[in-house]
Amino acid sequence: MELACLDLEGVLIPEIWIEFAERTGITELRATTRDVPDYDVLMKQRLRLLDQHGLRLPDIQAVIETMSPLEGAGEFLDWLRERFQVLILSDTYYEFAAPLMRQLGNPTLLCHRLETDADGRVTNYVLRQKDPKRHAVKALQSLNFRVIAAGDSYNDTTMLAEADAGILFNAPARVVAEFPQFPAIEGYEALRDAFRAASIRDL
Repeated sequence: MELACLDLEGVLIPEIWIEFAERTGITELRATTRDVPDYDVLMKQRLRLLDQHGLRLPDIQAVIETMSPLEGAGEFLDWLRERFQVLILSDTYYEFAAPLMRQLGNPTLLCHRLETDADGRVTNYVLRQKDPKRHAVKALQSLNFRVIAAGDSYNDTTMLAEADAGILFNAPARVVAEFPQFPAIEGYEALRDAFRAASIRDL
C-alpha cells in the first residue's frame, strides 16, 4: 500500500508565524524553517520575542482563528484522500492547528505541543521526538507502507530523503538549490502530477 505524507504550513495552510508577524508588526517573527534550518534556534528566538513583547498563546490563537487554508488546498487534499491514506507531519503545535484542521476536514495530524503558564504565556515547546517527520516515515515503512512525501522547508528534507519518493513543493530557491535530488514543483496541479508520477499504481 502507498501512503502520502504532507507538511502542513506552506503546503496546505499559510505560515502561521508569518501571519502573526504581519498582525503584530514584529518583523523578526517572520522567520520560519524556510529561513532557519535549526528548529531549536528558531523556536528559542520565537519564545524570546513573545516574552519580550508580552504576547501570549491566546493572542496567537486569535490570529489563527481568522486564517484559512491556501487556495486550492482543500480540493487537493480531497483528491489525495481518494487515492492514498494521508498523514500530515508538521512542526506546528496542536494548540495552533485545530481551527485550520477543521477547515481541511480534520486530517490526521502528528505535531508538537506547547507549554504555557496560568496566564497563557508560552514557556516552552515539547517536541514529539527529535527529527519526527523522518521517524514517522520510517515507522510507516516498517508497516509495509510505501511513502510519498511532500514538503517545502529545510525541516522537511530528512522526511523527503527517508520516503520512497520525496517532493519539494513551492519551496524557496535556496532550499531547492541545496537539495537538487528532490523534484521541485509549484502549484497543486503540478503536485497532483508529481504524486501520480511517484506512485507505482495507476492513478
